Amino acid sequence: MTAASHLEKLLRAGKFVVTAELGPPRGADRAVVEKKAALLKGYADAINVTDCQTSVVRMSSIAAAVIVMEAGLEPVVQMTCRDRNRIGLQSDLLGVAALGAKNLLCLTGDHPKFGDHPSAKPVFDLDSVQLLHMVKTMRDEKKLQSGTEIAVEPRFFLGAAENPFAGSIDIRARRLAKKIAAGAEFFQTQIVYNVERFAQWMEAVRDMGLHKKAFILAGVSPLKSLGMARYMKKNVPGMDVPDEIIARMKEKKSKKEGIEICLDIIGQLKEIEGVAGIHIMAIEWEEVVPEIVERAGLLPRPATESS
Repeated sequence: MTAASHLEKLLRAGKFVVTAELGPPRGADRAVVEKKAALLKGYADAINVTDCQTSVVRMSSIAAAVIVMEAGLEPVVQMTCRDRNRIGLQSDLLGVAALGAKNLLCLTGDHPKFGDHPSAKPVFDLDSVQLLHMVKTMRDEKKLQSGTEIAVEPRFFLGAAENPFAGSIDIRARRLAKKIAAGAEFFQTQIVYNVERFAQWMEAVRDMGLHKKAFILAGVSPLKSLGMARYMKKNVPGMDVPDEIIARMKEKKSKKEGIEICLDIIGQLKEIEGVAGIHIMAIEWEEVVPEIVERAGLLPRPATESS
């Protein structure tokens, strides 16, 4: 155990885990976070708290994570390199560890040009691989990146994101290996709609033995509409939405069909060797997560000694 979080314990015990995403609000209302946390409680083993996703200003992921913990759930704190240099990153890492968070997802982050402040100056002092290595050094060697020793190290179960659909399968598998070497212990992938391609990527991952070195959670997301499916296919870089998915949404034109597609995909993912769980990204639709988890046969969620 590196952090002994609930998520880490379940994964190391061989349980099929469920994580879900919680987007903090565009405002200072903690009740929004509390309401979303209440919807997810009992249906996910850990809750990703996003860090100004899509470069849109939102409540701090660290502050929202504290609210999540107060609600009795375990957060996965997302931290991007977009808005902080290495001084700010290390300071926030020490702070969030002191507040009790045990899971960290290291991300490079979207460029500000995609968000609500397109003229903002991006930082990108480090990228996600360098961030992983820096956090691992802080945890395992009790040293800042400068070499300065710290009295109490942050204990994090380290995660990263991976996209099996951006570029060749071989390149994406080697990218996974690079992040594992830097310190990643679990991964949450881009949303899977093309299960066949994902399965091919997982085969390459298994051939390299990477599924035994880190836990891989496959990303899933229910489609709200045909328009959403078409937008993701045409406009979201690194997203692979097959024509048959578009056809299903075109035929039924309903959120219910989006949920059915999500359930079908989860069923297929559960059969792929090396998939350790799923990460549900119900974007601003957290209320659908309980239905998905229940209908996918993933209840009750397993407990650990401390839960």
